[in-house]
Order: sequence, then C-alpha cells, then structure tokens
Amino acid sequence: MVRAVISLFLLAAALAGGESGIKDKKPVFGGACRLCPWGAMAEVVQAAMKPYGYDVQICYNCNAVDAPRIVGEARMPPPYKPDPAVPEILAPRNAPGLGAIDFGATAIQFIRAAYRGTGPYAKDKPHSNLRLIANIQDPSYVLAAARTSSGITDLAQLRGKPVRVLTAGIGGDATPLILAHYGLSKASIEAAGGAVGSTPALRENFDIAIGGAGPMTTAPEWRIWTEISQKFDLTFLELPEALLDHIAKTTEQERGIIPAGLYRGIDRPIATTVRTGTVVYTRDDVPESFAYAVAKALDEQQQLFQWRHLPFSYNAHTVSKAYEVPLHPGAARYYRQMGYMK
Repeated sequence: MVRAVISLFLLAAALAGGESGIKDKKPVFGGACRLCPWGAMAEVVQAAMKPYGYDVQICYNCNAVDAPRIVGEARMPPPYKPDPAVPEILAPRNAPGLGAIDFGATAIQFIRAAYRGTGPYAKDKPHSNLRLIANIQDPSYVLAAARTSSGITDLAQLRGKPVRVLTAGIGGDATPLILAHYGLSKASIEAAGGAVGSTPALRENFDIAIGGAGPMTTAPEWRIWTEISQKFDLTFLELPEALLDHIAKTTEQERGIIPAGLYRGIDRPIATTVRTGTVVYTRDDVPESFAYAVAKALDEQQQLFQWRHLPFSYNAHTVSKAYEVPLHPGAARYYRQMGYMK
C-alpha cells in the first residue's frame, strides 16, 4: 500500500508543472529518440542555440501524442521507459534534474489538433496557450501497397476475404478511414479470418500494408516501409480523390504527391495526403526574447538541417505558418525584421 502511494506521488510529481530553465539559459526541449523526427529536431535546436550562449537540455521521451500536452502544461519530463525497438544510445535517458519542458517539437497536425481540442485531444480542453516558433518542412506521406504476389490491385478486392493488413509506420489515423471507404474495418477483416496489426508475424506475412512514411530512413516511424519495400515486391496503390480529400480534412493533413522513387516499387508519382512539417513550438507565457532567440538561431544556422538523416528544410515563406496556431510574438518580431512576413 505504501509503495503504491509513493508510486502515485512520484507520477504526480513527474506530471506537474515545474520551474523553467530559460532564465539560466538552460531551457528544456521536449524531443524524442535521436532517430525520430522530433529527436533529430531537438539536436538541431540544441546545436543552433549554442553559439548564442544557450545550453539546451533535451528530453528524449517527450514524444508521441502527449508532446503538446507536455509543453502546453509545462510538465516535468515523464518517467523513462526503455523501448526494445530503439537502442538506449539512440534514446538516451534524460539528464538528471531536468526542469519543466519549455519548448519542443511535434508534428504540425498534432499542434493544430491540440490547439483546437480536436482529434486525439477531443477530451482535453483546447491547448490554446500553444504558440508556433518555426515550421520546418519535413514531408511524410500516406501509403497503401499490396504484395505483388497477392494479385491485389484495388482495395475493393479485400471485401469478405481473409486478408492480412499490416498497419505500417505513422499515419495510423488514416488506416481506419481507408478501410471504411471500402466497407471494411478491423473487426470485419478479422471476422472473415484475416488480421490487422503491426506484429512481427504480420511484417513477414501480409497482403496489404497501409500507413504513413517519409523518406527511406531508419527513423522508427518509417523504418518498416524501408524494410518491407526492400524485402518484398510491392504494388503501390492509387486511392480515390474523394477518399484523399476526406483523409486530409479528418487527419489535419494536406493533399500532395508521393514522388517516384521514394521507395522501391514507387515507379510513378502517386496522389496522396501529406504531413508537411515538424514544428518547433512553445507556450504564450514564454518570454518574447527567448522565442526571438530560437527563431533567429534556426534561421542563421540553417546549415544544420542539411546534416540530418531526415530531409528537413527551412523555407522563409512557410516558417511562420501553422494554420490557425498563433505565432509567438517573439518569433513574429524576428520574421518581420527579416521580411519573411508583414
């Protein structure tokens, strides 16, 4: 009983807001593993701010859907949980004594949904205190592919058959929408004797793969597409325009094109939906001078984006935009000075 009470106390302490490190120039950045887009961005931000006297501390497990909550509520870093899929050298333990998370990185659709209180944040109050600092281009795409040996060329062929559907990579929120468009669901596929999931067994023995991916890379979110496209012959499928519009609207994405050659088997441009950016963001109570410094550092140290395993790119026309999520006044002041916005 005492042990349970202590555990609950420690968990509450970990989740509660704490003291910021900004005044000591040791701000804490909410990132993810070093292979992940948000972890890679964390290390870009850390390196970019070093010449300006900041010693950015990184939380390597402030990720997934909770990331905007962690930043928006100024939480302490969550307890460390080893991930068997990622070696500890790539997902290191957080340095002891980290303070509250001051800023971080997340997917553009997550900050938008968190700000509005929609999607995975529908049960939250809107996180209306979130503020954009920089939107860095980092595209990922919704993909659907069949094992060529299956003979499947259209997802309509799946109805009533015991097919094995591999849910692959990020973009899992699009998978049920795609299945539903064809009158399918996880339950109906399993009832027909099929399977839906991302188990090791399905990675080796699947008929269809659906999910999201960026460039060919070892990032955990996308590695599965690298693996299966190299190991198996895949036929990448076209999705109907109406379905793509529905996915874009429902999952906070944009319409886009999968470039030919992104993975082995993609021999033509394919219409899809795209998550367009990884955002660096903070809260409205963070000092204007700090947000200005972050925006300035990322702009002046753009060369750092070139030396990552992900295709980050800085675009002066889009860096200040994240749909309706407000730009932090400090970042806005910098971009106006540079002529990037009016």
